[in-house]
Amino acid sequence: MKYRKKPVVVEAEQYIEGVNEPEGLCWKLGCGADCPHVHTLEGPLLVKPGDYIITGVKGEKYPCKPDIFEATYERVDL
Repeated sequence: MKYRKKPVVVEAEQYIEGVNEPEGLCWKLGCGADCPHVHTLEGPLLVKPGDYIITGVKGEKYPCKPDIFEATYERVDL
């Protein structure tokens, strides 16, 4: 069987070191992950410059590599 992803609008910001640091980035070394990272439902995940920080449908945060983000999402003007 094949499935199509339901169209969903998400909030996202690109992390650009020293220029744009999206809400949700964590810089605390005691979290058990390298910095910066975001706390996801699966635990902390490292964020690299250029990654997008997506806010999911339940308010959760997770990083996404730029090439995957651009292949999956398109800008929506609301």
